[in-house]
Amino acid sequence: MNPAPVVLIHHDAAAVATAAAARLTAKVVDAQSAAGSASVVLTGGGVGIATLRALRQAPGHQLVNWRAVDLWWGDERFLPLGHPDRNDTQAAEALLDHVDVDWSRVHRMPGPDGPDGDDPRAAAERYAAELATAAGAPDTAAVPAFDVLMLGVGPEGHVASIFPESPAAVDLGIVVAVLNSPKPPPTRLSLTFTALNSAREAWLLAAGAEKAPAVRLALTGTAPLQLPAAGVAGRAGTWWLLDEAAGSMLPPGIGRPATG
Repeated sequence: MNPAPVVLIHHDAAAVATAAAARLTAKVVDAQSAAGSASVVLTGGGVGIATLRALRQAPGHQLVNWRAVDLWWGDERFLPLGHPDRNDTQAAEALLDHVDVDWSRVHRMPGPDGPDGDDPRAAAERYAAELATAAGAPDTAAVPAFDVLMLGVGPEGHVASIFPESPAAVDLGIVVAVLNSPKPPPTRLSLTFTALNSAREAWLLAAGAEKAPAVRLALTGTAPLQLPAAGVAGRAGTWWLLDEAAGSMLPPGIGRPATG
């Protein structure tokens, strides 16, 4: 059984990003000390990208060996590489262009300008194969051992590009093509719950009062089909990093003020 989630309440969105950046720095350094490398799943969105910006100034960030980090994405808009709305483009501007990454270990999801052209299902299969190869099991549906998975939470409770009542919420594969996203653009690629829940630690980041209803429902037992954020759990730990507004509707006893 997965450990119960830990819910930390920070003052505002900037404090969430700063705390997540410091936590991620420590986690990557620990993983590299233990195994020589680290594997992280990045997220987009306001807090996700702010976390990457904050990472450049995080305490101890200079201890990270960026050439020994594998970077993946939980989801991506099916747009050409370099498009400003892609999560990986924003991540590059926020962090990756400013640190010494090994670009062969930056695993971008394909777009319509990729080898599969305008076929998101084939692009999803290609990314699943890349994950399986990294896991050392190229002939099976496998994913590498993610040390940290970061996810934003949408106002309606979506995570990655798994939206409520969507086919992606019940897909049994590793990567799914999302063809009718209620949030533009309609075509996306997303890790499934199977892949998301393989991570050692899952971190869900949310800021803003518009997220408060979804945060409350996710932490009080709603089914993942109705509210996907409720369906994510890390094997070793699940952390919800919230600002006061996003945590404002939580019942007493859920969540504690963050320290430091």
